[in-house]
Amino acid sequence: MRPKELAALFTLAALWGGSFLFIRVAAPALGPLPLAAGRVALAALLLWGGMRALGQRPALRVRARELLVLGALNAALPFTLVGTAELRLTASLAAMLNATVPLWGALFAAVWLGERMTPRRAAGLLLGVVGVGVLVGWSPITMTAGTILSIGAILVATCSYALAGVYAKRRLAGVPASTLALGQQIGALAWLAAPALWRLPHAHATRPAALALLALAVLSTAVAYVLYFHLVAAVGPTKTSTVTYLLPLFGMGWGAIFLGEPLTAGMVAGLVIVIGSVLLVNDVRLGEIAWRWASRVPDARAYLTR
Repeated sequence: MRPKELAALFTLAALWGGSFLFIRVAAPALGPLPLAAGRVALAALLLWGGMRALGQRPALRVRARELLVLGALNAALPFTLVGTAELRLTASLAAMLNATVPLWGALFAAVWLGERMTPRRAAGLLLGVVGVGVLVGWSPITMTAGTILSIGAILVATCSYALAGVYAKRRLAGVPASTLALGQQIGALAWLAAPALWRLPHAHATRPAALALLALAVLSTAVAYVLYFHLVAAVGPTKTSTVTYLLPLFGMGWGAIFLGEPLTAGMVAGLVIVIGSVLLVNDVRLGEIAWRWASRVPDARAYLTR
């Protein structure tokens, strides 16, 4: 991966990690449903305007049914669940729990895509369960029924994200990235519009909430998806998926810096365990990665073998 793509990867992680900060600010004022609907509506307008400016005309009607499903799995459902959960959870904890997406993805790929479940992957899945337990058990949040339900909502959201990836691979292979990006937002809005209008009278559009919604739609959705699909095209989906390892670190950092959220040793330990489990599940071998990178640096390989 060249420095240009590496910078894009870190920028994407920062933008997606920031989404938990923006949701934590906006959800209590606007409500989860209006927030999710506003996010996808603004993002869809931005993406549509950008595509028209570039002379692109995505064929949405041809795959309308599949895009509707994708919008539900990859946006409408998880956006609403995360917004609901962050009424009680910190942005830091929500971002850390989001690191479980690749674990669900490996499980679904084994079931529906026929990918082999090796002992290494099975051990990674079990380790991921342990990591979530450490994250939840050692977090500074008081464990009430509402908190437990909120944690469950985040895990269902990560499950939905992973399921969306498998669905897109099976049913939307070959569809242009721009069509997927725009179609997903429009599909999500179709699901969210009526419930959001029903809850709209309860929303309080404060200035911080409005700014957080704007940042969420522009930075963490529209711009982030442009970067994401650029990376997929430039370096492939496997390398792009490594953003998952960085996202919780940025989410944790933004929450601590801007919201003053506490970070405990237990939370960090839980995050390390979850990331370790993701590395196992995805068969990522850090030694091989270091060796490949070193091979591009003069005399570095000789230094490593000393």
